Amino acid sequence: MTKEIFTKVFDFFLPRICPSCNQKLNSSEEIICDRCFDKLKLTPESLIQEEYHNKFAVKKYISDFHPVFIFEKDREIQHIIHALKYNRHFRVGIYFGKIIGNQIKHKLDKWKVDLVIPVPLHSVKKAERGYNQSEFIARGISIETGLSWSKKIIRRKRYTETQTHLTAEERQSNVKDAFEVKNRKLVEGKNILLVDDVVTTGSTISECAHQLISAGAKNIYATSIAIAE
Repeated sequence: MTKEIFTKVFDFFLPRICPSCNQKLNSSEEIICDRCFDKLKLTPESLIQEEYHNKFAVKKYISDFHPVFIFEKDREIQHIIHALKYNRHFRVGIYFGKIIGNQIKHKLDKWKVDLVIPVPLHSVKKAERGYNQSEFIARGISIETGLSWSKKIIRRKRYTETQTHLTAEERQSNVKDAFEVKNRKLVEGKNILLVDDVVTTGSTISECAHQLISAGAKNIYATSIAIAE
């Protein structure tokens, strides 16, 4: 039985649904329907450079970064990421991790990344949610690129309130000293790619990078499904 026939049979009994529009996927659509996927906006290089300057250039913990899509409130990308974070759509994370890996392959060659690390959740928040969505994104990147990934390098040692409604200054204060590297030997001299779902102010990824640099990492790069301007 071919994959397409199997998918059609599976869809007959248990239809797959697009996490953005909640419409049934056809057999040729994998995770997101073509209509919704076509509405996603790739982040142009000019905006990436502008946002790098705004979010990371001053502290210099992040050497470079590449968010793949532009986050738009109440649009397809928000619905998709919400499904990944709160509705247990794990395959969305792997799917977009593969897309990220494909989109940034040319930069990965330049960055010479040794290891992919997802931004961690605090153990309490992970227990509440049941999973860390960034781990699935990192797994997808690993599948696409062959790079190793690990969720055991850095941990969030302090519980922090949700960042959603905080200002940039409050976000920075909220995550200060919230992370720690568990094994310095695993990061010493390494070029590391940090992975998150959405980069907003960059404060969380910057603080993770700060701890990794302090533990002896060589260069820290960052990527995400989307960036909020």
